Amino acid sequence: QVRLVESGGGLVHPGGSLRLSCGASGSIHSIVRMGWYRQAPGRQRSLVAHITSGGTTNYADSVKGRFTISADNAKDTVYLQMNSLKPEDTAVYYCNVCKFNLYQCDYWGQGTQVTVSS
Repeated sequence: QVRLVESGGGLVHPGGSLRLSCGASGSIHSIVRMGWYRQAPGRQRSLVAHITSGGTTNYADSVKGRFTISADNAKDTVYLQMNSLKPEDTAVYYCNVCKFNLYQCDYWGQGTQVTVSS
């Protein structure tokens, strides 16, 4: 089993910044990708960004240029730096990992709430 623990969510004003962290523990061998998804009330969970073990990144169009994903492989931790936050970024953010290949990705954290409001 892989245990994922997110932190760093909270309330921020529009234009502000937050940094999310997700630490992985347990059976963490063979992780090939780590990433972040988000789910707003009444909407489906969707990709925010992910990063492969080789460092390749991918972002949703809505966050390109504002969010940056990074990973510390030595600490088995992935980060999401979120700048220029907008009210539409409000959601529960979930950490996700894929093991062995990009089809075995059913490992999720408990989620952390991000609220962007004035």
